Amino acid sequence: MDFREVLPPRARRALDHVAAGLSGPPLDPGLRITLNFHPDRVSAGRPILAALARDGAYHSQFVTGTSNGGLTAHPGGDRTRWESRIFGGAYDDAAPAERPLYGGLNFRRQVVGAAPRFGSSHLRLAGAVLERATFCYPDSAAEPTDFGVAPAMPLIALADADEQDPLNDYIESHVHAGVLLARDVEALVLDASYRGTAVETAARHLPFPLEWHPGYRLTVTALRRHAGYRGPEYADLGAQIAGRGLLTPRIIGDAARTGRYVLQDLKMVWHILARFGAPEGAGTAYRATATACGTAASGSGSSATVSSGPA
Repeated sequence: MDFREVLPPRARRALDHVAAGLSGPPLDPGLRITLNFHPDRVSAGRPILAALARDGAYHSQFVTGTSNGGLTAHPGGDRTRWESRIFGGAYDDAAPAERPLYGGLNFRRQVVGAAPRFGSSHLRLAGAVLERATFCYPDSAAEPTDFGVAPAMPLIALADADEQDPLNDYIESHVHAGVLLARDVEALVLDASYRGTAVETAARHLPFPLEWHPGYRLTVTALRRHAGYRGPEYADLGAQIAGRGLLTPRIIGDAARTGRYVLQDLKMVWHILARFGAPEGAGTAYRATATACGTAASGSGSSATVSSGPA
């Protein structure tokens, strides 16, 4: 049976619309889609991992009203407009839960997931999900004209030939027909800074394995050295919240939950950490910053376990 026959009609229409006229090599079935996110944030008043456990499914910002990128998923918003163009109107009158879920194709096999711009941790989806996903390069916010599906994937060669800031160096994925945790997720891969925290405790109640990557770490000295990346005011904020001269995802999350800081400002702090404090195994982000970060990057994984399996 063609897998499309068991997909909801909207998902079939969206896949067929994107696939029409595409050419290129088939996607390597060993690659994986990842959904990057911050695991210590709150969704609809509930810790995000507790919300995942309760719902048994991963939801888009059309459902949650929250996002680690731009919050544009509403009638008349940019996300609605982009989806209408990309998917040929298949979701124009769809309920929020019917819409696709956004992630990245981890074609560089980074231990931190495909798109760390959107979070320090990630869900690694099962290989079967590739067959009901569509892809674009660059991000849909850039109004892309280049697309891919599993049978025809021209985007990896395009991304390899391009030069992007490491935080923009990802192929965006759109998973159609939902993500059920027990069916579609291979593992949750957490940043090492969450070891021994409530995040780890909550993660162990989810219906898939927990894995770790070495973790993002940036000294305040290195943070200030790269203040021009997002602006000196964000380097100052990072230095203000840093613990013992060191910035980690856990520290940023702790600051976010106090309610004392503008979340958009903390997102800029995260971008500096993600760009210049990436661990070894973080693909282009690490290679581009290893010299600049020195021991702040290379020393971060001494007690962590790098995730196994496709990443």
